Amino acid sequence: MPVIKPFKAFRPQSNLITKVASAPYDVLNSEEARQLVKDNPYSFLHVNKAEIDLELPIDHYDQRVYKKARENLNRMIKEKIYLQDKQESIYIYQQIMKGRVQTGLVVCASIDDYLNGKIKKHENTREDKEKDRINHIDSTGANTGPVFLAYKTKGEIKQMINRWTKEKVPVYDFTSDDDITHICWIVDDGQTIEQLVRAFAEIDYFYIADGHHRAAAATKVGLKRREQLKKYTGEEEFNYFLSVIFPHDELYIMDYNRVVSDLAGNSEEEFIRKISKKFTIEKYRGRGPYRPGARQTFGMYLDNCWYKLTAKPGTFNKEDVVNSLDVSILQNNLLGPILGIKDPRTDQRIEFIGGIKGLKELEKRVQAGMKVAFSLYPTSIEELMAVADAGRLMPPKSTWFEPKLRSGIFIHKI
Repeated sequence: MPVIKPFKAFRPQSNLITKVASAPYDVLNSEEARQLVKDNPYSFLHVNKAEIDLELPIDHYDQRVYKKARENLNRMIKEKIYLQDKQESIYIYQQIMKGRVQTGLVVCASIDDYLNGKIKKHENTREDKEKDRINHIDSTGANTGPVFLAYKTKGEIKQMINRWTKEKVPVYDFTSDDDITHICWIVDDGQTIEQLVRAFAEIDYFYIADGHHRAAAATKVGLKRREQLKKYTGEEEFNYFLSVIFPHDELYIMDYNRVVSDLAGNSEEEFIRKISKKFTIEKYRGRGPYRPGARQTFGMYLDNCWYKLTAKPGTFNKEDVVNSLDVSILQNNLLGPILGIKDPRTDQRIEFIGGIKGLKELEKRVQAGMKVAFSLYPTSIEELMAVADAGRLMPPKSTWFEPKLRSGIFIHKI
């Protein structure tokens, strides 16, 4: 059973939370971040994307970026933008998006649980992105972005959380510029903390929903510090990493769509003829873009026209938890064999569009120069957990979770 650990968080002063809390580092490019913070010295992007405070041109993997991140974080603590709680606590983090509510616990998770498989992953990490997070954690001496974890819902835990949120006053309650409401409570009662820790001791596994690179990087930094310390006890903060854990039935996964720049030398007629061997093709007669309403169906936007594709029997193995995913069906029967996209991680001809941008974005991208777009039915959290339980990995860009966790609300110093 994975461990949860209370900790003494560094948190922004309440009157500054709306200025400090920022979008995650990996959903903005450097120029977007520069524009967002030009009139806001409090933004946590000064820590998470510190290249915005250095002169152009600069590579965001440059060592000066990590040094600047450390300087900025230390400055924010020195100037009391951040204060550290005096006792170890667990924190409740609730997000509300268009009426949907998800409520998680901000805790520290164990690097040993990550190493021994009690925290399960479903994606590979990329070496360059992992190294970036290693350098950032090592340089700042902190987990500045939480790992987004899920657990199979347990009624006892929900009851404890609901009771606390109804009886206590939140420490933060604000709406970010993307219209997501964020509400946080501090659980500082020793007995309640103990009850939560005991309840989680009966949970079999945690599942990484988002943050594979952060989890892998935090673990490697922890192992490095163990080697440096030699006589570590296992209780040092570097043995744990910042996490927010949510019950699986409250999470919302959106579609993760694809656009491709060309038809790999095929004419449109040849392309459709080849697709028809594995998919039933129908012209979509409805209004607007085609959004798949069930598994094994796909939308295709080609030459200003939407089509509905339905996978034919025999195109995939229903018993295989990875092969039967819609992202796998599309990759194995169309993107790979027909369009020649063998490795979607590295092929420059394919791009991925998160569902939060809407299907009109697919039309826009094709009209701007891409050749064909595909809309997918969202992967479910149950499919994600089944893949992780089988010790398998999902294809890249299989899940788009919303809402995203805001950065800079909680910091865990290691």
